[in-house]
Amino acid sequence: MTEQKKSWLILLAFWLLLLVLASLRPLAVPDEGRYGEIGRWMLLSGDWLTPRLNGIPFFHKPPYLYWLEALSVAALGANELALRLVPALHAGLMLSALYLAARHISTEVIARRAVIMLGSSLGFLVGGQYVNHDMLVATWIGLAIWAFAFAFMAGDKPHATLARLGFLACALGMLSKGLIGIALPGLVMLVWLLWTRQFRKVLYLPWFSGLALFCAVALPWFVLAQRTYPNFFNYMFVGQQFNRYTAASYNNPQPWWFYLLALMLLLFPWVFFALGQLRRVTTTTLATAIGMPEAWWRLCWAWVLAILVFFSVPNSKLVGYILPVIPALALLAALGWQRSMAHRATAGRVFAGIVLLNVGLALVLVLKVGDVTRASRTQDIAGALACAVAPTDTVYVSDAYPYDLPFYAQTSKPLVVLENWPLLRQQVGDGWQRELFEGADFDAQAAQALQPLDVLARVAATPGHWLVTHNGSALTHHLPGWTLYHRGAGWSIYRSGGTLVDDSAAKRPEPAEHKGLPGCKDQRQK
Repeated sequence: MTEQKKSWLILLAFWLLLLVLASLRPLAVPDEGRYGEIGRWMLLSGDWLTPRLNGIPFFHKPPYLYWLEALSVAALGANELALRLVPALHAGLMLSALYLAARHISTEVIARRAVIMLGSSLGFLVGGQYVNHDMLVATWIGLAIWAFAFAFMAGDKPHATLARLGFLACALGMLSKGLIGIALPGLVMLVWLLWTRQFRKVLYLPWFSGLALFCAVALPWFVLAQRTYPNFFNYMFVGQQFNRYTAASYNNPQPWWFYLLALMLLLFPWVFFALGQLRRVTTTTLATAIGMPEAWWRLCWAWVLAILVFFSVPNSKLVGYILPVIPALALLAALGWQRSMAHRATAGRVFAGIVLLNVGLALVLVLKVGDVTRASRTQDIAGALACAVAPTDTVYVSDAYPYDLPFYAQTSKPLVVLENWPLLRQQVGDGWQRELFEGADFDAQAAQALQPLDVLARVAATPGHWLVTHNGSALTHHLPGWTLYHRGAGWSIYRSGGTLVDDSAAKRPEPAEHKGLPGCKDQRQK
């Protein structure tokens, strides 16, 4: 077996491990419930233009993730693995691109080590299966950087085909998560070209064909969305991108050093070998020690530091935002290991031990997360609800929005969300309520899913209505006409038109689409 085939088999093994881990845990809320359900709903509704959460337009992010989720669910069914296959495929693409690039600019040994370091990290094994936009945009940002860098390093003028691939990757990055799909590759390239004194080559990029390709791929959806919803551009680009970057009023405020800690976790402990690269060395010593031209070494550091500084500026920070730097950091870690550890007699055993430790940590996280988050999820009541609700019934929710319930219950129409919406519009900050009522402003018909709390009293005597709310909710202390139907770890189901001793629901026929499902006989809480 050739060394290259061995490297590809190792890469494949890590990707298959990622898929195994992805199949072992329930959806996390809110993110995976939110973004996974939007993809399922897109397939169910047939509306491929408008991402919808609970039937309500959701324009926080572009639709690339949802399109792929809808296709995956159509092929594999509505399950967690179908959703997680989308970020997992992109994580595999990121890993493959790292290997191909590292093999070209360094050695087979360095490239394989970088793949193993990234593939055994929590950033890959956990971040690579998490259902949101972060791994998708991180992958396309990385591919854009690699493509443009190889184009610029091809000679006195950029390689046209590679540069066009960079423009294409930027287009897919923009469709993944908006303007950062362009801004971050551009920022990294700017810093690197100035640092390596290659900026004049920018004039020779295939601007006409590259921008034409970018526009053909990235712009049609944005143009159609703006034509359909006149306030779309202002909402997505000003409200959800510029304001989130510059304002201090959004969720998840963190200190400036947050991403330093995040990288230590995402690439533990390999990141410390990357930091070892910061020790002062001469150009000659560096090139001799690692067998890689200085320009590529500078690219990796420009890649890491530019994006790290970019995301450290905003007040709001999330771990997944920093994923775009992990390919470059893994390559730097592989170089650092080569300098500090490769010559030691115990290096192989230490390396294998760290890999096994990381895989074990990922497995523990995946297996334990379901127990830790049980009370926040609705998976344990979704089956009971799906079995009980007829197609004409209405399901109400209150206290919070159960992001994973529509996906697990396979609902075919929106839930009715009960709140004091006029008051919330004046008082609520960045949260699930704002997601819903701001989206409802785009579609008056979809806005009917947001109703006042007094609806419960009006429908209490009529069968065919269901209420899902948190256990112990103050709302359920005085609900005449509503009966507890099923209680889960954190959420409960109530039904209308009955009393605690009313057995009529037990004789009610099962909805046709749920007949034959296990556990669909009578799941009432007595």
